[in-house]
Amino acid sequence: MSNNATIHESRLFVDGAFVDASDGSTFDTLNPATGDLLATVAHATGADVVRAVAAARRAQPAWEQMGIGDRTRVLRKTAELIVRDAEALAQLESADAGKPISDCRAQILATAEWFDFFADISAHLRSDVIPTFSNHLNYTLRQPIGVVGVITPWNYPMPLYGIKLPAALAVGNAVVLKPAEQTPLTALALARLVQEAGLPDGVLNVVTGLGETSGASLVDSDVDMVSFTGSTDVGRQIAARAGQRLIKVTLELGGKSPSIVFADSDLDMAADGALFTFCVHQGQLCSAGTRLLVEASIRDEFVGKLVDKAEALRVGDPLDETTQLGAVMSHEQMTRIERYVGLGIEQGARALTGAGRASVAGLEEGLFYKPTIFEDVQTDMTIAQEEIFGPVLSVLPFTNEAEAITLANDVLYGLAAGIWTRDLGRAHRFAQQVEAGIVYVNTMNLLTPWSPYGGWKQSGLGIEGGIEQAASFTRLKTVWLNLGPDVPKL
Repeated sequence: MSNNATIHESRLFVDGAFVDASDGSTFDTLNPATGDLLATVAHATGADVVRAVAAARRAQPAWEQMGIGDRTRVLRKTAELIVRDAEALAQLESADAGKPISDCRAQILATAEWFDFFADISAHLRSDVIPTFSNHLNYTLRQPIGVVGVITPWNYPMPLYGIKLPAALAVGNAVVLKPAEQTPLTALALARLVQEAGLPDGVLNVVTGLGETSGASLVDSDVDMVSFTGSTDVGRQIAARAGQRLIKVTLELGGKSPSIVFADSDLDMAADGALFTFCVHQGQLCSAGTRLLVEASIRDEFVGKLVDKAEALRVGDPLDETTQLGAVMSHEQMTRIERYVGLGIEQGARALTGAGRASVAGLEEGLFYKPTIFEDVQTDMTIAQEEIFGPVLSVLPFTNEAEAITLANDVLYGLAAGIWTRDLGRAHRFAQQVEAGIVYVNTMNLLTPWSPYGGWKQSGLGIEGGIEQAASFTRLKTVWLNLGPDVPKL
């Protein structure tokens, strides 16, 4: 990046300027791999949130009226700047989130891809002309909602800014972003980049702080819409509060995704996929395949392969190029994982591997956890029903397709599902029957800006990705135009 100020910026970004919180309050963000202090960050008060929303409100009309080509240039320039500073952003993200540096590099480039995709999306949001049986022209318009409050979690900071911000900005909205308090630093770095790209002051504002204070203030503020990614419990609270003012929400929430492995699948490929989906980013993602449904005839062989692969994973320093599993996000998250693992054992499940912290030489204060695989799991056990957000897998055998689909759907969540089989007909049947917003066949955890996705059941409301997401940040208006002299008369 251009200078160290970009790396270490820790103030709020409001109306085009970096400023301290109005009362001077701050909070600390730590490196979960070392326990070291990364930065002391401004903690936005309710008054700061109001100020940021007011700045967005003032800036939005001019941004909306700006030509589509001008908005396109700003967002495309932002994508170019993200690529330019990709290494510095990846280093910052790795230190703040504890994830392996190799993963962070790929995710920073993916963020740029989302900005690039949405840069000219407005040109594809067509108005529709509706046939009439009278001398009238009837057509629709899509116009921006206004000011959007965006609240993101700590597990995928930059990718989620890429998923949400350009889609909202491209169609003429202004945004107030509240990043997770655990990982606020790349949000502030991104604010500097959009400013360099020419985004007008006030169109994007960043308010850092705790969810229960700064985040709640944003939901209750004068925003026209809230876009949230995070836990189902918090999503319900946000929906209830937004409902009091009848403002729109999109919610991408929790998951308990199944990986369904049939005996006819390529077992080595399925084992690699099953390992990846419950271990990537230490299992700290909503779509993680944390329930392995495996056909009983191959259970022992397949689970044995998976255990061997899990035990061979390299847990270590996130900045080490060879590390495959980095650090768990926080002491709070480590305690959560350990509590669920303890419940699994208490309720009768058997840990085949893991079930404890990992030690990394030279990082004794770091938060590392071994990949954990449980067998003898019943579908009503806590570890098979609730989202753990850690590298913990529950194995449940099945004997036929009907039982597999019943087990797959036997949770409150419906975000993603993975099916491993060589039988094309079976793949199509499962894609139709499984209660999930994303279905993967012989793969897992793919995501691109041009493909829409969303959760079913308790996994969310609304759509992320694709032209559908851009449309969700607009309001539909219907216009009737009389082409002749006659008007309705009493």
